[in-house]
Amino acid sequence: MKIKVLLLSLILSFHMITTVNAQSKTYTPELLWQLGRLNHLCVSPDKQKLLFSISYYDVNANKGNTDLYILPVKGGNMTKITETPLSEHSPCWRPDGKKIGYIYEDQMWEMNPDGSDKKQLSHIEGGITGFAYDPSMKRILYTREVKIDPNTQDVYPDLPMANAKIIDRLMYRHWNVWEDGSYSHILIASYPNFQQTIDIMEEEAYDAPMYPGGSMDDIRFSPDGNKIVYACKKLSGKDYAITTNSDIYLYDIEKKSTTNLSASNQGYDLYPVFSPDGNYLVWGSMKTPGYESDKLRIILYDMQKQTLLDYSSDFEESASNFVFSDDGKKIYFISGIKATYQLFELDIKKKEIRQLTQGRHDYKSVAIAGKNQLVGMRESMVDPADVYSVDIRRGLQTRLTSINQEVLKEVASIQVEERWITTTDNQKMLVWLILPPNFQPTKKYPAVLYCQGGPQQAVSQFFSYRWNFQMMASEGYVIVAPNRRGLPTFGEAWNAQISGDYGGQNMKDYLVAIDEIAKEPFVDQTKLGCVGASYGGFSVYWLAGNHDKRFKAFISHCGMFNLESWYGSTEEMFFANYDLTGPYWKEETRAVYKTSPHKYVQHWDTPILIIHGGNDFRIPYTQAMEAFNAAQLQGIPSKFLYFPYETHFVTKPQNAILWQREFMGWLAKWLK
Repeated sequence: MKIKVLLLSLILSFHMITTVNAQSKTYTPELLWQLGRLNHLCVSPDKQKLLFSISYYDVNANKGNTDLYILPVKGGNMTKITETPLSEHSPCWRPDGKKIGYIYEDQMWEMNPDGSDKKQLSHIEGGITGFAYDPSMKRILYTREVKIDPNTQDVYPDLPMANAKIIDRLMYRHWNVWEDGSYSHILIASYPNFQQTIDIMEEEAYDAPMYPGGSMDDIRFSPDGNKIVYACKKLSGKDYAITTNSDIYLYDIEKKSTTNLSASNQGYDLYPVFSPDGNYLVWGSMKTPGYESDKLRIILYDMQKQTLLDYSSDFEESASNFVFSDDGKKIYFISGIKATYQLFELDIKKKEIRQLTQGRHDYKSVAIAGKNQLVGMRESMVDPADVYSVDIRRGLQTRLTSINQEVLKEVASIQVEERWITTTDNQKMLVWLILPPNFQPTKKYPAVLYCQGGPQQAVSQFFSYRWNFQMMASEGYVIVAPNRRGLPTFGEAWNAQISGDYGGQNMKDYLVAIDEIAKEPFVDQTKLGCVGASYGGFSVYWLAGNHDKRFKAFISHCGMFNLESWYGSTEEMFFANYDLTGPYWKEETRAVYKTSPHKYVQHWDTPILIIHGGNDFRIPYTQAMEAFNAAQLQGIPSKFLYFPYETHFVTKPQNAILWQREFMGWLAKWLK
């Protein structure tokens, strides 16, 4: 008996040791780039198989590769169906389910669902950027760049080596690209030979999909294949720059005519989807011109009556990713609630909305996978994205893939807690408290305040490959991530408050959040840091001049430093006009500009790391130069990390790892 007890004890001890060892690793920048990144989930027409892509990155080669996979809807083993030196992307099922279409080397290809018999269908000069099947399989639509406006060489053909842009109107650049006279157009061709091509936007100097952020989700065939619906912003020059007014257009293939279905609305109209019988269209719509973060309403358009109705007038949050049920009686969509993104169901007849999923996670997509089944991509601060199945009746969620299981099986995870903190104006604010792996409440940890960008983008359960809370906390920091004023998923008023109040209540929210968490016995109040990007970078700059010595280190990535010079050099003027209430030269708008971070730079007293990309046109890199020069001239310990060819984001693997090393190195230098 004693031998059995001893043996059992040894077994348990061994199990405990192996369990600890199995969780002995933590997130590193290099590990982050080993993870597979899921995308493009779609269901076969017979609802039996799932098609999706996974991207993996080679740090040494400094690039990634995307391949396609198949998985049974019920779960099981996934099968890799492409393996080539270059990426396959934009996969979708042919309407009969017998073929899979995809883009490879900028052309459309097809293959059997098992990956065999790969054939190139398109041979379009300059390549294509997207495509969609006509449900009747008579036609195919595709998008490509079409030159409309003349360039410098067209105007001066005798100066072929001249390297200049001649600009006489807004917008001449967007996010990270300069206007070059070409526009994304929708073209129709016969299937499968890509003949009898028609440009449904011939001679129009507009983009569909819209740039930036548009996708093939903005372009759809009608169920009978005779019409195409698409979202487009048909404005030019200054008019284009100062408004968000995109519309939903219906193109009749037989009549060769285009009708604007949303002309009465002056804000964004996006993401049109036909009902299965073609009698209805649903799309997302924002009421307010120029306000890019307005509530995205559910608009249902009756094709026969030519009337539209707002189905979310009593629903406070934005809705997106619309999918009709097979019988057309329900619409499924994604919406945010209290810093998570969940699946919802709209009963069209009853005009009732029901939340289907619960939990601490974000859904990124949704599709019909059966009579009572949905599938979607789901992620959280703890887990990168995987495929999940959802029982519509019960809301039961079942994980179908474990894409990164092998990489992460020995990696210790963070702990995420909710804290509801009372703000200075007596509101309740959700703050995510992210604790290091193997957290010990008796220890003292340095803490880092995370300032979100957007400015109106929730601190939800996203899994970021740059601002990754797993990795930040794995370095031994407590991360404080407030859903401060101006963030969605907490009602329209909370989301809207920040516009016109930069440097106002949301900054008080940040300070009360860090002050409350700093009272915890496991937080070292003498070692507090503050980090953020974009509007979060603005927040860092502003707090650097107004923090009353709370922080010992700052990091600002692509932040707004001088609001006047930023207004004069950014590109989407509608965003600047709405959030800052107008240009700096008008008397009635000057109050906002008085809160510009550069107005407080004389109070800077804390080490700061400044990061920026040379191809960031939303917040030009000169903002970083102004901030860095101000710090240097005042003798403040500072560093400028500049990426000449990166944008508002850092996308190249080696640049991203360098970013993480400098980021973590700066925090370690001043907080450890």
